[in-house]
Amino acid sequence: MHAFNEAANYVAQVAFAEQTANKFELQKLVYGELRSTYGLAAQLAIRCISKASEAYKRDKSIQPTFRPEGAIVYDPRVMSFKGLTHVSLLTLAGRVLVPFLMGSYQESRLGAIKGQADLLYRNGVFYLAVTLDVPTPTPDQPTDTLGVDLGIVNIATDSTGETFNGEQVEKTRQRMLNLRTALQKKGTKSAKRHLKKLSGKEARFRKNTNHVISKRIVQKAKANNQAIALEELRHIRQRTERTVRHSQRARHSSWSFWQLRFFLSYKAALAGVPLHTVDPRNTSRTCSECGHCAKENRKSQASFLCQACGHCDNADRNAAINISRASVMVPIVWAGSFSGCSQRSA
Repeated sequence: MHAFNEAANYVAQVAFAEQTANKFELQKLVYGELRSTYGLAAQLAIRCISKASEAYKRDKSIQPTFRPEGAIVYDPRVMSFKGLTHVSLLTLAGRVLVPFLMGSYQESRLGAIKGQADLLYRNGVFYLAVTLDVPTPTPDQPTDTLGVDLGIVNIATDSTGETFNGEQVEKTRQRMLNLRTALQKKGTKSAKRHLKKLSGKEARFRKNTNHVISKRIVQKAKANNQAIALEELRHIRQRTERTVRHSQRARHSSWSFWQLRFFLSYKAALAGVPLHTVDPRNTSRTCSECGHCAKENRKSQASFLCQACGHCDNADRNAAINISRASVMVPIVWAGSFSGCSQRSA
């Protein structure tokens, strides 16, 4: 891994100096050096050139650098699974047979492996992140649309009124923040060890919560033959910064709405549920009964009262109903195949 990334830094240096991201041109310039100086096998040298080339291609104004323990890219020529217990990997010292662990979820999807994998090193454990190519069913022909409103107090509310409350999420965020602050203030060796142990814990909690919410929403839409409508979340923080109280800004910015949308997208694709986005403007100010739109309709963050017809409802549910009826802005899920699900086995 160290040799591979050191070699990738060398390739990036050459790419930046020659101002080229062309893999074939780079191969002519660096292949011999990768084989002799860095000791890479032929196919590992090719994969190293590809890694550096792709990184440089993203931003040609800077020279990419790679961490010593950055990912190694493997393909079928240098990696092969030996049943459900071992994987053969090519190293500087030749092939090694490495035992691995996987869950039943990963095991049931081994037949969908696309062919490429990344070898990762995280906190003393090696992970093999494998890309799957999963054919998706033809999207259903929905008879209705399930609108989903995303918020701060309630992470998500659908147009039937079901809410996914953020109270436990906020308690966890506050507890983790207070603990980190106390440990940083203490500054002892044991406090630093504790901080290291806490690293990533809140992110894993957010990820798990987003998985649970997205799975429930997709299952509900599938069971009722509905499409899913979401607000277009691009620039959501800039749009709502002025409307969020200063005391709530940390709570607002800490949640990964983009991750929730991504989970909804791929779960909907795998379930054959159409999913699209709509313009979020005025969805929370418009009456779902009469269509009257006014700022005064929002009596509070939780309550909606139409000034024209007197309709009263939960503010999030009213917004979700408007989202379910809004015109399609950006279709996300279509027929075809969905690539990119990665399975990790230690």
